[in-house]
Amino acid sequence: MSAVPPPSAVTPARGPVPRRDARDPGRGAPVRRTAQLLVGLVLYAASIALVVRAGLGAMPWDVLTQGVVRQSGWSFGAVTVATSLVVVACWVPLRQRPGVGTLANIVVIGVLVDPFLALVGQLPETLPVVARAALLVAGVAGNGLATALYVGASLGPGPRDGLMTGLVARTGWPVRLVRGGIEVAVVTVGWLLGGTVGVGTLVYALAIGPLVHVLLPRLTVPER
Repeated sequence: MSAVPPPSAVTPARGPVPRRDARDPGRGAPVRRTAQLLVGLVLYAASIALVVRAGLGAMPWDVLTQGVVRQSGWSFGAVTVATSLVVVACWVPLRQRPGVGTLANIVVIGVLVDPFLALVGQLPETLPVVARAALLVAGVAGNGLATALYVGASLGPGPRDGLMTGLVARTGWPVRLVRGGIEVAVVTVGWLLGGTVGVGTLVYALAIGPLVHVLLPRLTVPER
């Protein structure tokens, strides 16, 4: 996921600072950032549950989470938090700095994903293919919107986003190459551990980039 740089703010060297009126898009930005971040993270947790319940293949990092869950017996949320902490630790040699959004990403998604999984688990055990496909589409679309919301809040990258951007900065390699390499690695390890790989994994990989590309510019909170 690529972040869109915020619009630059120009401060006059002399003279009074102009007053902002109610039409100023930057007014109340901290409140909007916080609200947008939290809404995005809640939606992100819900989207994970939808894709997992569809049973057509999890999102790349969730394939790894499923595999670790199978081998450890931990809950999905606990493994999500543990994985996030390990990934953030990998930021150190990459000189990445976590923000408020990074911590919120770990806590909110880690805490809420298990209740959302329990909620969608109330659906009938056997679902027709059409229903499973609908869950997948809703989950992938929701994840794209969720990603644009929390990234657009500009309060700090998620653990996995920070790993990607840090590697891009240190290696100079293209974003697509770095992201693709990371996701192939985690999917492979997750699959070997027992995670679910399928058409849903491929649909997510193909759709998430274009979705975020369209939504992020519209949801990035202006600096002023």
